[in-house]
Amino acid sequence: MSDTLPALRATLTELVAMDTTSFRPNAPLIDYAQARLEAAGFSAERQKFTDDAGVEKVNLIAVKGGTGSGRAALALVGHSDCVPYDAAWTDALRLTEKDGRLYARGACDTKGFIACALHAALNARDLNAPLMVVLTADEEVGLTGAKKLVEAGLGRARHAIVGEPTRLIPVRANKGYCLAEVEVRGKEGHSAYPDSGASAIFRAGRFLQRLEHLALTVLREDRDEGFQPPFTTVNVGVIQGGKAKNVIPGACRFVVEWRPIPGQPPERVSQLLETIRQELVRDEPAFEAHIQVVRTDRGVNTRADAEVVRFLAEASGNAPETVSFGTEAPQMTELGAEAVVFGPGDIRVAHQTGEYVPVEDLVRCEAVLARAVAHFCGGR
Repeated sequence: MSDTLPALRATLTELVAMDTTSFRPNAPLIDYAQARLEAAGFSAERQKFTDDAGVEKVNLIAVKGGTGSGRAALALVGHSDCVPYDAAWTDALRLTEKDGRLYARGACDTKGFIACALHAALNARDLNAPLMVVLTADEEVGLTGAKKLVEAGLGRARHAIVGEPTRLIPVRANKGYCLAEVEVRGKEGHSAYPDSGASAIFRAGRFLQRLEHLALTVLREDRDEGFQPPFTTVNVGVIQGGKAKNVIPGACRFVVEWRPIPGQPPERVSQLLETIRQELVRDEPAFEAHIQVVRTDRGVNTRADAEVVRFLAEASGNAPETVSFGTEAPQMTELGAEAVVFGPGDIRVAHQTGEYVPVEDLVRCEAVLARAVAHFCGGR
């Protein structure tokens, strides 16, 4: 452990010192990684795009080894952005160590993985097949960078290891992530005279009652026992409506989130939302609701006997699992890879003050990635 840890710790210290919160530019981290990779003989390509707030973002695709044509044999993929941190966490951008843990924003999600991937790539020699390092932008706000790669056909590989804090457990499948915004309309009036208006909140209640029924019945009929829970889940986590306690509300808005199992079309729930709307209009011709689907990200289900799954299971000593949260594995799969999610740290400590990655995880992850590079790309 003493041979690799100082260098890994030094790289992670530099990575977390760069504030790559999703609303900020990520170019400083990309510049840093590109310079190190190019110094080691990688050819780098940058893909730039502008986010919804007008901030420039950058994806990095760096390749080394083989003939330089066609797909890479292996891609190591990490997202450069992080979620915001509380201002009270004064050490958020300074790596601190305590009891075998390295603390900082992004330490496990996913700058710990990026540090391991960089070292595994920088130490690779005499590669017989192309190795690719992919660093994306804006994963935390909608997998935006990975989707931009798909649109441009960049980042093609036969096998991909996508960095997320999985406690070094290979994750071969994850559910999708979808969102729809629903606005139910009513008619405002004085609450003392209910017939003078129509309550959008009461109408939304009828809509939600039917949605809950379908979530508990129809959506549980399609099952994938590899997941927990083994069906598509639905949540309404945000609802807003009304102006005052004595005004009949004229509008009620809520957000429907669903996480489809990989075998189910992500549009399934949006179709059910439209069915509910049509049924309510039949029951009450004046009923009015507008549904806007804003996100339909598919899940992924890499075969348990895929080479990259079997390799990581053997190298890590951990049996492959599935997760219900979204990752960039579906986009890498769309680009032609057999993709597995893998990395140091635990997702349960990500996105919170005091995020950390265990030192032991960091060292073991780098060793596994180095073995993966040797296995899939040859060399030493």
